[in-house]
Amino acid sequence: MRRLGSRLVLASGAASLALALMLVTGPASAQVDGAVNTGYFGNLAILGFDPVAYFTESRAVEGSPEHSYDWLGATWQFATAEHREMFVAEPISYAPQYGGFCAGGVALGETSGNIDPEAWRIVDGKLYLFSGPEGLEEDFDPNAAQILAEAEANWPEIAAGVAAH
Repeated sequence: MRRLGSRLVLASGAASLALALMLVTGPASAQVDGAVNTGYFGNLAILGFDPVAYFTESRAVEGSPEHSYDWLGATWQFATAEHREMFVAEPISYAPQYGGFCAGGVALGETSGNIDPEAWRIVDGKLYLFSGPEGLEEDFDPNAAQILAEAEANWPEIAAGVAAH
């Protein structure tokens, strides 16, 4: 699999950079503890894209500041008030796995603050983000189970390292 992201360099004292969303996934649900990857600038989860739209519209949709919600120290934006309310009622159901870090990078043992909101997949009802579309159809899709198993194995150590910064 082609490298999907570069290593995240955390700048100490950069209030706009969130540390990690510690998602410990189980067979039916996820537990949350921590902050959200908002990239290198700003404080928007998924760079302002609507996390609910991935599930309801099967596409990446930009959110609006008019329909925002603060959760885990980040601002989440939604395309509609209805999507906002759906998220507020069940944020774990819509939040991206691995704190919004690139799932391919996590599988490789890396984190990157850079994600492309238009590079995503929903697998077993969970949202996974990627740093770009390269390799998704050729590498990720046919090997999703193996790649996500590697990401699951790597995530606890990565999350602990990110949280330590």
